Amino acid sequence: MYKTRGITSVLAGALMATSAMAETELTVYTAVEAEDLARYAATFNESNPDIKINWVRDSTGIITAKLLAERDNPQADVVWGLAATSLLLLKSEGMLEAYAPEGVGELDQKFVDKDTPPAWVGMDAWVASVCYNTVEAEKAGLTPPKSWQDLTDPQYAGHVIMPNPNSSGTGFLDVSSWLQIFGEEGGWAYMDALHGNIARYTHSGSKPCKLAAAGEIPIGISFAFRGAKSKAAGAPLEIIVPTEGVGWDMEATAIVAGTANLEAAQKLVDFTVTKGASEMYNTGYAVVAYPGVAKPVEHFPEGLLEAMIDNDFEFAANNRAAILKEWQSRYDGKSDPK
Repeated sequence: MYKTRGITSVLAGALMATSAMAETELTVYTAVEAEDLARYAATFNESNPDIKINWVRDSTGIITAKLLAERDNPQADVVWGLAATSLLLLKSEGMLEAYAPEGVGELDQKFVDKDTPPAWVGMDAWVASVCYNTVEAEKAGLTPPKSWQDLTDPQYAGHVIMPNPNSSGTGFLDVSSWLQIFGEEGGWAYMDALHGNIARYTHSGSKPCKLAAAGEIPIGISFAFRGAKSKAAGAPLEIIVPTEGVGWDMEATAIVAGTANLEAAQKLVDFTVTKGASEMYNTGYAVVAYPGVAKPVEHFPEGLLEAMIDNDFEFAANNRAAILKEWQSRYDGKSDPK
């Protein structure tokens, strides 16, 4: 009896050890909306049940800063869902493991890093827009803006919220796009004027639109899909596409150089470029990397895709630190506490 228990214990221990060895854990840094993470992991695990994802989630600026701070001692294996402008910066620092995932040739090549093999691969794109609460605006006696310049009109003083670009990818694409649309001098002059009307700067790109949808502010500078989602849920929103054009960025994926779990990381990146993955992204984004997948989005504003500027990602990435430093020195006094 004693011997049987001993053998059973040994076998059980061996089985547990084998099971533990069979499962690989990946630390994945992301700026994807928190509500989507469980779905992303579950869909990936349908075909890769032996790989467990441990998420580290925060806003784009925070994740980018964290990765840069860990440059000499990387803690992440994969970045899944971070702005392409951030990944271009990490690439320039030699922090990404170049890899051509299986099936990458099927993607719209605008979503793929130009190097061979690519250092990063895009997933989806999000596009700036203005969320305008028609009920609260009427109470305040406001008229709808048609352009970015309109938002500097004194009638909007204290009625506008936008994201802080140091913490929000949406905020950074706004600022970098205004510098491209209006030129460097004109861009900062525009932001000086806009700052006078800003009630506060949030640390989330979706929050200005959520606050506008909830009636806490008439105008939130955010991104279009968030507005469409809130409008579909019954919020009295008009989603405005400014006439000068709108900034945009794409979420992208990359392997962190030096990962000890390279094979599992490659399996994850292989999955991120599949048609099934783009179908999953399409539930949260109207523009995805795999051609022919995107379905029409209810309440998505007309003309938005045509209004997307010819975004200079290299400019945005190469000048990121200087842009953020200048923005902070001028406007950070109205930012929410961190």
